[in-house]
Amino acid sequence: MKIFFFFFPLLVFSLSISSSIARGPLHSSLPSGIRNGSRISYSDSIRRQLFQDKPSKLSDDRAKGYMTNSDLEKAVKEFGRRCSNISRIYSIGKSVHGVPLWVIEISDKPGEEEPEPAFKFIGNVHGDEPVGRELLLCLANWICDNYMKDSLARLIVENIHLHILPSMNPDGYFLRSRGNANNIDLNRDFPDQFFPLNNDINARQPETRAVMNWLREIQFSASASLHGGALVANYPWDGTEDKRRNYYACPDDDTFRFMAGIYSHSHHNMSLSKEFPGGITNGAFWYPIYGGMQDWNYIHAGCFELTLEISENKWPNANELPTLWEYNKMSLLNLAASLVKTGIHGRIFSSDTGMPLPGSVTIKGINYTVKAGRGFADYHRLLAPGERYEVMATMPGYKPKTTRISLEEAAMTLDFILDPEVTTKGSLRSVNDCRCESKCGLEVFWRVHSEVYFILIVVSVFLCFLLKRKLKVNILNHRQLPKRSVQV
Repeated sequence: MKIFFFFFPLLVFSLSISSSIARGPLHSSLPSGIRNGSRISYSDSIRRQLFQDKPSKLSDDRAKGYMTNSDLEKAVKEFGRRCSNISRIYSIGKSVHGVPLWVIEISDKPGEEEPEPAFKFIGNVHGDEPVGRELLLCLANWICDNYMKDSLARLIVENIHLHILPSMNPDGYFLRSRGNANNIDLNRDFPDQFFPLNNDINARQPETRAVMNWLREIQFSASASLHGGALVANYPWDGTEDKRRNYYACPDDDTFRFMAGIYSHSHHNMSLSKEFPGGITNGAFWYPIYGGMQDWNYIHAGCFELTLEISENKWPNANELPTLWEYNKMSLLNLAASLVKTGIHGRIFSSDTGMPLPGSVTIKGINYTVKAGRGFADYHRLLAPGERYEVMATMPGYKPKTTRISLEEAAMTLDFILDPEVTTKGSLRSVNDCRCESKCGLEVFWRVHSEVYFILIVVSVFLCFLLKRKLKVNILNHRQLPKRSVQV
């Protein structure tokens, strides 16, 4: 009994700790693997309660009026039934305790591959920041109810594949804790560009792995995660190489500032912040963190992600949720819509075959590459408007092509048609690359000369055919040849 009374206060204290800032206290900025090294072990009864979402001693009045995990699952599936014509429901994985990580996709062709960009919203990364999961369900339902009569909702449905993950951390939500069921901060669990401590795949949390695998399957162009504890739109970089607090700009700093400004200025009062000028901030200038999801998206997935702090109170009273929705509604809509309302978009083709090429697009002066899609070779390059850019498209085996543009407020469509480098001279280089192997030499010789032989045969047959027709029907001399279509 004495042992019980000694350890019980320690357990309660460890479960009740929460940081004053949504991105985490300064002492939590290190990767999860070295922050404290401790993990909580729960009994089988707690595990069942987590899965079944029954009330437990860990519950408190803060969650009154909020959806439970079971409520959230029911709401997601009900949305799928009600809005089945513009949505699909799928899971990207499970939490530590087996709770599915449900996603809503909204599009006029959900689940189909199209030459359109994809945007994702992620809520409830931290278990004790539940406003995002509530607002993201509001967003989905609003789009479903209004896409036939609202131009902005229709623009999103018809031109974007919008994916919504209301809760990345359902176990943490149940426990009312920042971390997941293993007491790991999921926003410190991603591989980091400066420190390799999160590079052990086996030590990575299942929720983190699920998101990383998700981005390997779907090529997202932009995204945002929703947090609580402040009111600001945060953009990369989140960390610094020397761990010091200072402005650390990523290559697309201007573009990220533009994106963050869209959210802030569309918000009820975010842009009026006295702490953050314009309601936006560079993450490292606020305070550096490592192992964050935002920087990983930009570096490894080609996805421009913001971290949105949408409520100064992490867990406000539930009766404030309608007001918070109204404050953030236009910000969420305008940020998603900006993916097609601004920037440059297009496809890359081969000049000889007309087939799409999964090449890459770069901007002179910006050390970042955007890859075109594998299927349609479509690319979607976010850029700050009002500037002149030199855009280059490349593809191995093809000559790069460059053009200069002046990007105004509206988006620009810019297709590239690349010429192959396979010429007679280039083919001879290929022979040298084969290092005099007889098989390779024969293949190259046949590939070069067979085209010539084939053309000669076709021309000969065609001339014979015309001669024969001329001899038999003299009237053909007065007929016009069909016109050729020319593509510039």
